[in-house]
Amino acid sequence: MEDNIHTNGTNEETAVEQEKNENKTTEAAPNKRHDGKLHETNGSLQHLQDDHNHHNHDDAHRLDIKSLSLEEVKGRPLYRVKILSSNETILSILEEGVAVAVQDHVVVTTRYGKDLGFVQCGPCNIDAAEGMEIYPIHRKATESDMSRNAAHHEKEIEAFRLCLEKINEHDLDMKLVATHYLLEEPKILFFFTAENRVDFRELVKDLVSIFKMRIELRQIGVRDEARVLGGVGICGRNFCCHSVTDKLNPVSIKMAKEQNISLNSLKISGPCGRLLCCLGYEYDFYHQEKSCLPDEGKRFVIEKEDYYVSEVNVLTNKITLRGAGGRILSFPVHVFKKNSNGDWIINHGLLEENIEQKL
Repeated sequence: MEDNIHTNGTNEETAVEQEKNENKTTEAAPNKRHDGKLHETNGSLQHLQDDHNHHNHDDAHRLDIKSLSLEEVKGRPLYRVKILSSNETILSILEEGVAVAVQDHVVVTTRYGKDLGFVQCGPCNIDAAEGMEIYPIHRKATESDMSRNAAHHEKEIEAFRLCLEKINEHDLDMKLVATHYLLEEPKILFFFTAENRVDFRELVKDLVSIFKMRIELRQIGVRDEARVLGGVGICGRNFCCHSVTDKLNPVSIKMAKEQNISLNSLKISGPCGRLLCCLGYEYDFYHQEKSCLPDEGKRFVIEKEDYYVSEVNVLTNKITLRGAGGRILSFPVHVFKKNSNGDWIINHGLLEENIEQKL
């Protein structure tokens, strides 16, 4: 979603964008027209709103700087760069005459503008660019760039405090997450979360009058909030989204079920309240291995008694069967095979020597 606000009271143009992570929308101002535009009658303020999904950025997104296409970077080395302010990861190409190495700090274009990044690895294969944003690296960061970035950190603390005061003053139902000054542009980014739509036009006008520069408000989801702020997960390590993963991939309850993980929400949810990112790390392995084994619920007859598969453990390579009378049997996976019709059967020749009975 984007909002573009022009304030006649100053010479600065203020671009304000709300970005959604979970199909949330932002509150529209009065007088909505069929074209999705909102205008105040005095003509001093223009408010544009369009819905979009955070996980599927539109190249035509007016406030975001357009990512390079795969055709534009074909045949050129790619580098994986982590943006220091948001912990997002992008792929980058080198501008002519620029040379970088892993662990170098660089000045790189992001969808917000020029900012400071950290080269994680490279050169990368172009196959790694699928679904990733690609931007140019302009140069290695200098001591002056690092000093300016450190000075910006101090200013960001004060900007956060002032914005929080104005949010409370306007009684807006939004949570300010972080503020960030771009390295080479007179622009401040304010990241926030909100459960409902927020009309923050008055807030923006106040911020413009205070900072006298371009302001962008970006609505993010709770997973993005965790990535920006960081923290310690239930495993005792830094959040994956903050320190490990390249992007926020979808995670479903099916992934936990496939891995026989307890569906206790306290155990499979992160501090952000969403399913743990790490549930997706081994899902493909479990899914592939289980596709070669009988499904849970599959029925077999052993010693004239009906049993069904109650558990498939791909780590121990054992399948557990439960009988109608409560009897539980466990077998290695090689006891099971498919017949000529493609149905799962038990190799009775291996049955006795491999049976493990549980009471």
